[in-house]
Amino acid sequence: AGPLVAAMSAPARAASLLEEATDLLVLHRDFAAALERCEAGCGSLGPAGAEAEAEAGAEAGSSAEVKCSLCVVGIQALAEMNRWREVLPWLLQYYEAPEHLPGKVLELCILLYSKVREPQVMLEVGSSWLRDITNKSLPEYSSLLELYLLRVLLPLGQFEEAEELVRGCEALDSAQQLALLRTVCESQCQWTQQEEMHSVAEEQQGTTREAVLGALPQKLLAMLTLLRRALRSISSHFYLIPYKKMLLAVFMLYLVVRLDPASPTSLPFLYRLVQLFRQAWAAVFPPVRRPPVQD
Repeated sequence: AGPLVAAMSAPARAASLLEEATDLLVLHRDFAAALERCEAGCGSLGPAGAEAEAEAGAEAGSSAEVKCSLCVVGIQALAEMNRWREVLPWLLQYYEAPEHLPGKVLELCILLYSKVREPQVMLEVGSSWLRDITNKSLPEYSSLLELYLLRVLLPLGQFEEAEELVRGCEALDSAQQLALLRTVCESQCQWTQQEEMHSVAEEQQGTTREAVLGALPQKLLAMLTLLRRALRSISSHFYLIPYKKMLLAVFMLYLVVRLDPASPTSLPFLYRLVQLFRQAWAAVFPPVRRPPVQD
């Protein structure tokens, strides 16, 4: 009687934690606390509890449902905290393999990762679950297959695997198979058209880029030619300037800047510097001589 009592108490504790987690999630919006309650409830239904459930018989289904509900609340809490990347690893702590996930949990995971535009996360998980022999006898198998097809395989362009999965599904009748195969064909056509439009756009961008790159060297060459001519003209002009006179002019400018123009004692010296600067300027930059005008 001891193991039976332990098995009955574990689901009861898990059910109580599930109620607390639901209240924290919905009413109080305390997602972290709700996640803690879910982890505690799933932990109470660990491996030892699973063995007791097998002996309890009727309690096994109730315990599995409570565990599934705890995982659903935990997934919602993780999503609310923007920790959706942790959902799948968190679930695999309490279910040994992806094919052991309950149908409700798998459905919620597919919808979640499809909403965040990461359907590739569920590619291997969904394939393992749908190919499991035990899961094929579940009543929700066909609906989960269709959901996996529409939300994971087709958005990822896995058309061959989608067609193979539909043709090999015995849970679907002929009308359902034809409808799903038509959906796969239409999606493949749209995918091909989008790829063709994308390739045409890339070709147009490549042609425009080549045209721009072809015109750029000519413009750059013309600019470099003008710059070389300007530098050559400037260098030749400065080469003709007597360096001693140029240095003298720079030195006089420095003296003018350093002297205080408001001081009366500096006025004669400034006047003399101005005369010297004019002479140096005339020597450095001589006036242009024009030919005399003849009457």
